[in-house]
Amino acid sequence: MPKLPRLTAKEAEKLLLNADFIEMRSKGSHRIYFRENVRVVIPFHSGKVLHPKTVQQVFTAIESFEIKKTEEEINTDEEDI
Repeated sequence: MPKLPRLTAKEAEKLLLNADFIEMRSKGSHRIYFRENVRVVIPFHSGKVLHPKTVQQVFTAIESFEIKKTEEEINTDEEDI
């Protein structure tokens, strides 16, 4: 398994927002993003690199919707045939 990239909170936020997550709320230095039934919490600590487990959580959340999107596209293509 390849190593995860080192991300800051701003970079992770940009990835989540591009994947159609919305910022639901913030509490202290943590921001909570939500899409359907998936919640991701990102700690914003002045330019520090996120912990690898947090980075993994971000990628897992984004990938779960990419897989659904791909399955929907396949089903749509099959209906057209």
